[in-house]
Amino acid sequence: MIIATWNVNSIRVRLNHVKEFIQKNKPDVLLLQELKAQNSDVPKDELENLGYNLIFKGQKSYNGVAILSKFPIHDVKTNLYSKNEEEQSRYIECWIDNSNNGVRVASIYLPNGNPINSEKFTYKIDWMNKLKIRAKELLDYEETVILGGDFNVCPKDTDASNPENMKNDALFQPETRSKFREILNMGYYDAWEILKNNSEWTYWDYGRAFEQNKGLRIDHFLLSPQALDRLQNINIEKYFRALEKPSDHAPVIINISD
Repeated sequence: MIIATWNVNSIRVRLNHVKEFIQKNKPDVLLLQELKAQNSDVPKDELENLGYNLIFKGQKSYNGVAILSKFPIHDVKTNLYSKNEEEQSRYIECWIDNSNNGVRVASIYLPNGNPINSEKFTYKIDWMNKLKIRAKELLDYEETVILGGDFNVCPKDTDASNPENMKNDALFQPETRSKFREILNMGYYDAWEILKNNSEWTYWDYGRAFEQNKGLRIDHFLLSPQALDRLQNINIEKYFRALEKPSDHAPVIINISD
């Protein structure tokens, strides 16, 4: 089974890129983030016509997450907060009913959190706490669980081309990394760290960053033990960052056994 994650930075602007990615890589499941579209503006018909079941949670102008699946989708969850708490559209989860061996997936767009001396950073840490609670619940199911998306976290200094420039960035803060490690320490595995022994980037800022290969690794797949047992490969599709008017993120793809 091929599962991919991609922060597309506007589904409307990058719809043709998404179509090309699907044609080229044929993912069974595609997790999308930063749709930048409210529900009524998501190109539902065009995405479903590509041969996918689709669920999404939009938000006007900002955020937004989606899951596309070639297999039936069940047990959808679209929130981490209680109904009386304000929540941005950053999380969507479902059970993918592959008749061979199903999988529970979540598309995650974790808050950026900058600047660090603002309520945005406070919200980031609070959101990570909520994610940790849900991640623990999912582990207790003892299922194949895959949390994929733009986590806006550089877990280590080596996950940035220039760590010194990131010292005051929310993605690099000790509190951010600590919350990320807490999720891993519960029993999740960073797919890249498991299979690779080198650092590569999933994000390059606009301008000349991609040309100069000055990037960050902030898009991750976190796997439950059952998912880890099925993990076969992971790669970063840099081709799509090199296109004209691209997203500033590249897709990340994993292969798991059926």
